[in-house]
Parts: sequence; C-alpha cells; structure tokens
Amino acid sequence: MPLQTNRIILSLTVIVGTSMTSMSAWADAIVYGNSPITVKDYSGKAKDSNSYKGQIARHLLLNSLKKLAAKGDGKANPELKKKMMSYYAGKDEGRVIIDPQTKGDFKIKQTLIDDLSKGKNLKGKTFKGAAPSWPGQMTASEVLEFMINKTSVTNKGFDPLTGYNYPQLISKFGMGAIFYNQAVDNYLDEKLEVGNKPNDKPYKEGKPFTGKEHVWDESFGYFGAPAHVMTLKVGDAKDIGKKKDIKVADANGDGVVDLYKEMIFSHASYAADADKSGKTNYLHTITRAYIDGRSLITSAKATVLTDSQRAKLNEYANTIKTNWQKVIAEAAFKYAGETYKDLQKLKAIVTTNGDAKKAFSSYGKHWSEMKGFTMALQTSGKDLGGVAVKLNRLVGFGPVLLGGNQVTGVDAKGNYTTGGDKSIGDYMVHMIKVQALLANAFDLKAKKHDVAGEMKGLIESLGKSKSAEND
Repeated sequence: MPLQTNRIILSLTVIVGTSMTSMSAWADAIVYGNSPITVKDYSGKAKDSNSYKGQIARHLLLNSLKKLAAKGDGKANPELKKKMMSYYAGKDEGRVIIDPQTKGDFKIKQTLIDDLSKGKNLKGKTFKGAAPSWPGQMTASEVLEFMINKTSVTNKGFDPLTGYNYPQLISKFGMGAIFYNQAVDNYLDEKLEVGNKPNDKPYKEGKPFTGKEHVWDESFGYFGAPAHVMTLKVGDAKDIGKKKDIKVADANGDGVVDLYKEMIFSHASYAADADKSGKTNYLHTITRAYIDGRSLITSAKATVLTDSQRAKLNEYANTIKTNWQKVIAEAAFKYAGETYKDLQKLKAIVTTNGDAKKAFSSYGKHWSEMKGFTMALQTSGKDLGGVAVKLNRLVGFGPVLLGGNQVTGVDAKGNYTTGGDKSIGDYMVHMIKVQALLANAFDLKAKKHDVAGEMKGLIESLGKSKSAEND
C-alpha cells in the first residue's frame, strides 16, 4: 500500500475515529489537491483541476536568490548582481534551482525552475505600495532591488558597517512582499469578489479549472505547505525543509521529493515552527481552511457561487488571513527575542574588551530576520496604522551599532547615512517593547524567546526562593 495511503488511514483513525468508508472521500478531507474537473465541455487530457506550479516556482526563485545573496566576496561583482536580478526580475530559461537541491538520500525531483513553470519572475508579483519601514522612501520592489545591489558587493551578504544581513532581509521581506501580499491582498481579496474570475467560466480558454478554483489554488501555493501536510506532525513538517527524512516528504513513495506538492516553503515552515511551541495550530488551521474552501468551490460544479457560498468562502479566507498574519508576527517576535539575547552577549563582550566580531555577526543576522518580518507585516494591503509606526520607530532602519549609531537614511547617491547615540541597554529595552507591541496587537500565543516572560518567570522564581529562605 502506498505510503500516502497509509498516512491518510492512520491520520483519520486517530483524528476522526471513524471507519474508512471511501478512500477518495478521505483523501479529499485531508490532502490538498486531486480535485475533479468541473469546467463544462472541457476536452483536454487533465484529470485534476488543481494548479499552483507558478507559485512554487516563485518559492524556488526566492530561495535561490537568498543563496546567491550570500555569494559575494566583498568586491564589486557585476556578474553576481546580474545573476541575482535574473532570479528576481528576469524570466530567463534554464535557471537552475539553487535551493533546495538533493542532499544525500533526500533526492529532489526537479533541477530547473522551468521544470515547475516557465517565464516566472518575482518582481512582477511584488507589493506595489511604499515601504516606509526602509530608508529612502522606496516601493517594495525598489527596496528589494536596492538590497540586491548592496549585497552584491558584501562579503557573504553581511555588511559590518550597518549590521545588515542581506540574505535574511531579502528572504524575509520578499516572503511578505510577494507571497503574503499576493495571497491575502489579491487572491483572497479582490479576486474573490463577484464578477472577478467567475466560477462559471474557465480561468482561461481551454484550462481545466474555473476562475475561482484557480484563484484559490494560487493562494494556497503561496502559503508553501506540502499537499499532505495534514497527515504530518508539525515537527515532521518543519523538518522537511531541513531535508532530514525523505520518508516524511515523499508522500507518494516514488523515492524523490516533488517540489510541487511534497516540499515545505516560506510561511508554512514558520507556522510549523511556531506550532512546535504546543500553544498554536497555525499550520493545520490555515491548511484546513484552504482544503475546505477548495471543496466548497468544487461543490458548486462550475456555477456562479451563491451568496451563502461566497459568505462561507470569505469565512475561510478570513481564517487564513488572520492566522497567516499571526505567523509572521510570531516570527518577528521570536527574532526580537534572539536580538535581545545577542545584545546581552555583545554588552558583556564590550565590557570586558573582548572580540565582538562573531557575536556582532549573529546580532546582524537575527536583527535582519526580525526586520524582514516586521516589514513583511506591512505588505498585506491593509494599513496597520499606529502599530506600524511604533514598530518602525522601535526597530529603526538599522541595528544599533557598537558606537551607538544606526542607519538613519539614504543619500542621493544611494549611500547610507547614520546617526544617533543609543546605548546597547537602550536598544535592549526596545526589543522588549517590540515583543510587547506584537503580542498585544496580534494576540500572539506561541511567543518563542519571550524575553519579558522569561524575566517575569525569573523574578517570580527568585521571589519564591527568598520567601522559602525567610520561612
């Protein structure tokens, strides 16, 4: 019996506790995909109406761009910049999948971007709005191109003069400005409206899926979850991205990992990371909403959705949007805590006149991850208002450097300007405030690396010890 079938049976036995009556019904309930073709008079060869290969191709483009962003040697490198721009803005044929690639027994099926979808780029799908969280008053696309230009002249993507880790900034902001924005502000918003990508017509002439079917699939593709993720524990799902065990990823048992349906990407991976806390269920909640929403659209059988069907579909969409936003906020919260701990180490090293090079690099990495996620939060198409203003002011345009200054802007020639006089201790307080702001604004539960919570626990523990001594 195929590995995927075993997983489906096992999952339903445990979760549902009912006997297996219809294998196809069970598959529809917990695996995304294999939806019947409902388009009337379709005469093609397709047997499945699901399609989101273009979205997976863009995950591969961003993953590969992140790897390239760390390839510089500290000197001007026009060829590296050209190659990065090919993965960001180009539609070149023959682009190799730089990440993920085969690792030992964890064999990847595809080797080229074109193996998933041809003619795709990232720039065309990047958030069109401004990015006030970054210096220079640029659009999101301009920010990413600016970062690409800067990282091409760094040594392995890190700039010790600013503290920026460009691979992390490009990756985390790109995930938000492209995948999150497209999914929640396009496919689950405008394209769900009446008359936009109607369900009683093919998405395009000759396609085996309706407008609404394809819109929903494309949004799911941007989330980055394996199609069989509902059959997996969150730890196993997270480990797929680490290429630890092919048996977990290889749902159909063919000996290779199909990047289209069996790999985890982007925010799905961070949802699993948060869920490992045991306090949240983002990964399965979001995927469940996607599965149920697709089933609802399929059940309409290529007819215009009724008002009640649209209302229910919007409920599923809101579940996805709300939980996806929380996933990004949880990641920003986590890295604010990591940044705080890096600052603690740096403070101790500076006090003893030690070598801060390694610790500063770690600080730059975690700060850049935090910054990228806080920037991503602001790309949903919805104004976060005062929350965004406070977040941007607390984090700043750059990490506080050992001399107390940080990036304050960009001059007319594209060079960073720096200023300020903030102590490491002051900036540590900012990180606590960032965590508090995120937790309150987005009602976070996982709260990994909760600095304020750890301090509170330590104080309570010390108080109990002192009370015991007095007794």
